[in-house]
Amino acid sequence: MIGMCLAIPARILRVKDGKAEVDFGRGVSREVNIMLVDAKVGDYVLVHAGYAIQVIDEEMAKETIRIWNEILKEE
Repeated sequence: MIGMCLAIPARILRVKDGKAEVDFGRGVSREVNIMLVDAKVGDYVLVHAGYAIQVIDEEMAKETIRIWNEILKEE
């Protein structure tokens, strides 16, 4: 069986020493490691297992968040 990774978009609020506080929306923020990407405050990143794995543009992030919100609303 092949597994699938799940990454969630989040906006960077603060950066300090290779870690960032990110906002996942709906009042959820967490600290994640950003040492794998070149990211700054205000950027959107994809987060998987506590690591930012890719910087994404705002339009892509907002569309992904919209889709997640639709999925969560149906449950």
